[in-house]
Amino acid sequence: MDDWKEDIIKVLEFDNYHEALQCYQKEWVKLRRRYSNFNSHGDIMTAFWNKQDQHWCEECGDYVQRYHSLALLTDWQEIPSSWFRPAFTKRNDTPFRPKCFIKQKNEQGQN
Repeated sequence: MDDWKEDIIKVLEFDNYHEALQCYQKEWVKLRRRYSNFNSHGDIMTAFWNKQDQHWCEECGDYVQRYHSLALLTDWQEIPSSWFRPAFTKRNDTPFRPKCFIKQKNEQGQN
């Protein structure tokens, strides 16, 4: 999904990592209250979702899960590993990743 930036709802910028991390933690708590499922990683990225929140994918011809993500990035890239927070690695569910019909079709054509 190369066009992920088009789906961004809000961007906050900070002068230093610690301010950004504090904001991330506050936003994480808000999103955790709003969505029943989450999968959080030490690289300061989390996906939140409610299982019933799905949308129709014209290309796939099926309903797909809608995810809401929170990420702390530096220059639009993953943060350096020295900034990772292993304690943030936790989840209460695993995102369901059905094989996209289009992707599956493309893979079959490449074999």
